[in-house]
Amino acid sequence: MRIALGIEYDGSAYCGWQHQDHCDAVQTHVEAALSFVADHPIEVVCAGRTDTGVHALNQVVHFDTTAERPLRAWVEGVNTRLPDAIRIHWVKPVAEDFDARFSAVARRYRYVIHNVPTRSALLRQRVTWVREPLDAAAMDKAAQALVGEQDFSSFRAAGCQARHPMREVQRVHVHRQGNMVLVDIQANAFLHHMVRNIVGSLLKVGQGERPVEWIAELLAAKDRTQAAETAPAAGLYFVTAVYPPALGIAEREPDCVVWRCA
Repeated sequence: MRIALGIEYDGSAYCGWQHQDHCDAVQTHVEAALSFVADHPIEVVCAGRTDTGVHALNQVVHFDTTAERPLRAWVEGVNTRLPDAIRIHWVKPVAEDFDARFSAVARRYRYVIHNVPTRSALLRQRVTWVREPLDAAAMDKAAQALVGEQDFSSFRAAGCQARHPMREVQRVHVHRQGNMVLVDIQANAFLHHMVRNIVGSLLKVGQGERPVEWIAELLAAKDRTQAAETAPAAGLYFVTAVYPPALGIAEREPDCVVWRCA
């Protein structure tokens, strides 16, 4: 049978989602825990890989198994084998043709900026700190130039392995909640470092170093060297993958996360 899971993780201590031989990855721990419960080797497919230090609220994965287990065992049993920074929150049997990656119609990310004069000791690996006051309204206005299917070469990492730079940003919103400035973005797919590169340039607008029109100019330039530096990984959260409603895949809303509780 094929099973889908929703996974939350603090990526601070990991070199991203994908298994790598030279460092500790989230996928390695998830597959080991699932394999123990299933009593046979398990390989998972995720909705969207995350980089070193990036977090996830509802990373969706699927795997195939011949093991017959109560559904709660895939949550409670697996969680007992996982590090404290990784947790399974839901499980759902799915059709054999469901694919966590290819069945998704969009992905959502949130970037969290702690906009205060002094860096927080407690949030240092969960948010990006910016001392200078940010104009969130200007950032939001500038970000609207990103909406639509466009060439995102100016926000593409040099090592990006995607076949082409065209992506469709479906919506983007920058707003302030107290001392937090939040950048929410949804697209059909993302290029490597695309969100962090976008945020790096939006910060220049928010700090008044660049005009609102600059983001549209960067898109038109199709040149990564003209954009700002990549924003830090600590502020980035993979929020969820979006699936057709008929599939019944949960879009988990956590009770308390850093941008609501700080």
